[in-house]
Amino acid sequence: MSEPEKVAVLGAGAWGTALATVLSERGHDTWLWSYEAEVAESIDGSATNPYLPDVKLPAALSASAEMARVLDGAGLVVSVSPSQVVRSVLETAAPSLGDGALLVSASKGIELGTLLRMDQVAVEVLGESIQERFAVLSGPSFAEEVARRQPTAVVVASEGKDVRDAVQAAFQTPWFRVYTNPDVVGVELGGAVKNVIALAAGMTAGLGYAHNSAAALITRGLAEITRLGVAMGAQQATFYGLAGLGDLVLTCTGGLSRNRTVGYRLGAGESLDVVLGEMTAVAEGIKTASAVHELASRHGVEMPIAEQVYAIVEQGKTPAEALQDLMLRDPKPEEWS
Repeated sequence: MSEPEKVAVLGAGAWGTALATVLSERGHDTWLWSYEAEVAESIDGSATNPYLPDVKLPAALSASAEMARVLDGAGLVVSVSPSQVVRSVLETAAPSLGDGALLVSASKGIELGTLLRMDQVAVEVLGESIQERFAVLSGPSFAEEVARRQPTAVVVASEGKDVRDAVQAAFQTPWFRVYTNPDVVGVELGGAVKNVIALAAGMTAGLGYAHNSAAALITRGLAEITRLGVAMGAQQATFYGLAGLGDLVLTCTGGLSRNRTVGYRLGAGESLDVVLGEMTAVAEGIKTASAVHELASRHGVEMPIAEQVYAIVEQGKTPAEALQDLMLRDPKPEEWS
């Protein structure tokens, strides 16, 4: 497969804009679709985006609030909307999506109600044939750092080697390194479930605990993600890589992590309504906690950390109570699967 000359990025939040920056500087004719017309006007008019206020965007990057205009002639389409609106965005995009266009999902989450991953949502909206042209991009990557050209490594997963190779080539730059992986299920789940564990990591920090607690939570959180992933058909090794451990460490420890920040504020005693009411960006872990709770039950997988996060965000349990319940569970051998 040859590299596409025009690429379209659907979603002009921080992450979508960062990926559009990579693609534009890679030399593609890159178009960014924004739900908010004023954001598109800012990108086109002054090469700035309020979601990345301190980053100067490439002059060649184009933006529009007109979906059909952005998609017209695009050989590669990147879906970067919040996970709970991916379905509606793809439904809007469907009539303008080229028959041979590759579709790359960079949204990290699980759809509520259906419990579908983003690849499964794409199939429901666009039909089974999209699997032949579908890939998912994930890994440890804060949008602001990517937009500032800080060295970053991610992974792209697809069932087809030709698709993996084409997407890898489309994104690869001297500062944005792309690895490939055939495990779509594992890469999707690693990117989604780590946000729930990151909420817990933020809560422990907000409660005043430090490195011992963080290390334990990350390690046992990875065990939970791996158990669920394997039960759903993923490869265990995927969770030791960029889409698993790499993304988990970043999101649980980095100051730019929205999920960790929400967790920290909850641990410090603020209410969830207040925290979310002050945010302009989406903390995917809040919605994903409910989906993970249901998936764990459906697949008979024990996920004590994720269950406590669910109890906090959905049932009003306090972070201090949740941590105590975790620490007082019956002693047992360390198990990975």
